[in-house]
Amino acid sequence: MVALVDASVLIAVERGQLRWAEMDRQGIDATALAAITMSELLHGVHRARNAGERAKREVFVERILAATPVVPFDSVIARIHARVWASLASKGTAVGAHDLIVAATAIAMGYCVATRDQKDFRKIPGVKVVAW
Repeated sequence: MVALVDASVLIAVERGQLRWAEMDRQGIDATALAAITMSELLHGVHRARNAGERAKREVFVERILAATPVVPFDSVIARIHARVWASLASKGTAVGAHDLIVAATAIAMGYCVATRDQKDFRKIPGVKVVAW
């Protein structure tokens, strides 16, 4: 199975809270990123407090992007996103905008979501969540 890796996992790796090479992959054969996750990671680079921190983050993020396919937000994902968003909203269920895009991407691609923040993803029907 392919895991769409959420930013929470990659941020934990960057901070040394999680070791990528030592993780239990739980049957995951490959990983990918949603385009919004790429944006979240690059946002972190631009928000660095100083040039040294920015350079360190940029190296980390660029290594991830070089090694991991990024799934673009397209019309298929947009349609799934709209449907899921409307369904959750009609029930009064709030989920962050970026998590909805990650979830819609995973649904469209038939991927699971690997995350350290399971709470919101578990609210979304049709998303298989893997805790990393």
